Amino acid sequence: MHAAPAPHTAPAPHEAPAPREAPAQRNFQDQPGHPNAPHVEHNGQWVGHDAGPNDARYHLDHPFEHGHFTGGFGPGHVFHLQGGGPSRFWFNNFYWSVASFDLPYVADWLWTSDPIVIYEDPDHPGWYLAYNSRLGTYVHVEYLG
Repeated sequence: MHAAPAPHTAPAPHEAPAPREAPAQRNFQDQPGHPNAPHVEHNGQWVGHDAGPNDARYHLDHPFEHGHFTGGFGPGHVFHLQGGGPSRFWFNNFYWSVASFDLPYVADWLWTSDPIVIYEDPDHPGWYLAYNSRLGTYVHVEYLG
């Protein structure tokens, strides 16, 4: 398993914030055979986690509106999806929603069985990262309670 991603270190206050809607489809396939989705390399590098804290897509008017996830973070806490879909999925009575801008990256998730590891997003308050260890990919998720 992998360590949590490091915070983004190159703030760009002079840049205009990105629009909240999904950007044009980005190519994340950094090497042949790697997924074209945000993913984690075997060396622990989080490919695609490069938007700094000023990126408007990740702004939530009410971060942690439904509370903070307390079920455990990182590789010592592997959960298995138990149902739902991108707009509302669950495991162990914890409910989540995939960020609208990350929906293209969950098309091949198995919503009733995939192993998921949750990480806190170090740059974007209110967001977590759900790492799918079957696929090696991850998306931004919001905790629903």
